[in-house]
Amino acid sequence: MESLELVLILLAVTAILRLVSTRLSIPQPVLLVVGGLLLAVTPGLPRFQADPGVVFLIFIPPLLYEAALNTSLRDFRRNLPSISLLAFWLVLVSMCAVAWAAHALIPGMSWGSGFVLGAIVSPPDAVAVTAVTRRLKLPITVNTVLEGESLVNDATALVAYRMGVAAVVAGTFSLPAAGLRFILTGAGGVAFGLAMGWLIGRIRRWVSAGPVVENTISLLTPFAVFIPAERLGLASVISVVAAGLYLGRQGPKLVSARTRIQNEAMWQMLVFILEGLIFILIGLELPTVRKSIGTHSFSLILLYTAIISVVLIVVRIAWMFPGAYLPYLVRKRRRKKGDRPPWKAVLFVGWAGMRGGDSLVIALALPLVTATGTPFPGRDLIIFLTFGVILVSLVVQGLSLKPVIRLLKLGVDGTADKEEANARLISARAGMARLDAVIAERNIAQPLADKLRGKYGFRLQRLEKNGLQTDPLANTSNSEAMVDIRQEMIAAERAELIRLRDNNDVSDDVMRNIQEDLDLEEVLLSSEDLYPED
Repeated sequence: MESLELVLILLAVTAILRLVSTRLSIPQPVLLVVGGLLLAVTPGLPRFQADPGVVFLIFIPPLLYEAALNTSLRDFRRNLPSISLLAFWLVLVSMCAVAWAAHALIPGMSWGSGFVLGAIVSPPDAVAVTAVTRRLKLPITVNTVLEGESLVNDATALVAYRMGVAAVVAGTFSLPAAGLRFILTGAGGVAFGLAMGWLIGRIRRWVSAGPVVENTISLLTPFAVFIPAERLGLASVISVVAAGLYLGRQGPKLVSARTRIQNEAMWQMLVFILEGLIFILIGLELPTVRKSIGTHSFSLILLYTAIISVVLIVVRIAWMFPGAYLPYLVRKRRRKKGDRPPWKAVLFVGWAGMRGGDSLVIALALPLVTATGTPFPGRDLIIFLTFGVILVSLVVQGLSLKPVIRLLKLGVDGTADKEEANARLISARAGMARLDAVIAERNIAQPLADKLRGKYGFRLQRLEKNGLQTDPLANTSNSEAMVDIRQEMIAAERAELIRLRDNNDVSDDVMRNIQEDLDLEEVLLSSEDLYPED
């Protein structure tokens, strides 16, 4: 009962802090962590106790899956060289830098424990990055690199973490064996995720039980991918990301408009709840973390935390510039004049790497003893340092993102708006062509044909003039023939949108924006009193 009461309290606090965050324009994760800290020291409240593995399973797969599902595959592929340099090599470099700093500064910190700490805190958290940057107006490339990196780097860090823990527990380590395992688990994770995405896509194509059942399948998908991948010893996180990217690409061809509308609302609510809870839980871990200090000097531990945080930030910013410009320099023949990343955007991406809840969950999952029965070396200190790095990252970097954007004069470049305006015009023309075909095929009476062409032609004129407009046909008639014709036009517009997306003429984000309008109109067409007779 106490656990249920605590969950209800946390949900209420999450909603309240969301309102405060919106009113004060403060990043929500920062307020949630601070709120969790206050709840942790509030007398009389139930204490939070949960298995870290269970917490990881509940939070990480669905949040990663939702982020991958809504990632533009076109933009992800375009920035894949930069994302790879950050998600793989930067994680490994950061891990080594943290291991070196911890071993050099902290008495008794072994190299093995230092590498474990580095693997835990080296990857920026997908949840933290997207939660903070989601409401910021950033260039498409910046968003793509930040989100793409945070989707992939967890797999690198988890594999490195497991190898480091195994080395500390067993007392032995083989670099060739570790490297081979890293490659096999990563490649196997990608293959397994794509295979599961294909299988789940086929299942969803066969299922016709309605939006509720289809979206239940969607909700279970990240767990259906993560759990077997974990049991097979694969990179389970990367499997979830691969499945999400695949199903995000295939989704418009698999599900109905009504299912998509419900799916969007379901995932928005779930992400809101999970993101809120995971950051509050970071704060609630304060009592556990405080106990982990043991005999260590509190002032020295704070110094260690500050130094490790600085090491992570400096290494990331230093790595960002070769990570951004090397792919550009290598692509001599294929590069275009505007492909060179602006240094201000590169610097911002370097500053925006924040640690979050998955690092703390992994730290809490450290084994208590080694194979010889001795305590895991530095376990308590690793937990505290992880908590400190997360707190510094979210508060210092999270609160500074808006001022840094203003200082660097970053902002949206208008590319997405131009793509969307052009895509709306092209899809509207496809709808008009389908209207002409239907009129010819069904011998529609001339008065109604002229009326349809006139009103839909007016829409095309507005789109050509202003770019983004609604559909004036939505107020024409509620006759069965009218509804049927408009549905055929919507199908033609949707097919044209998917073609534009598949040809990489528009991003997945632009396609989804326009598709949402078409889906809403298609659902509304079933309303009996939607269109009054003229």
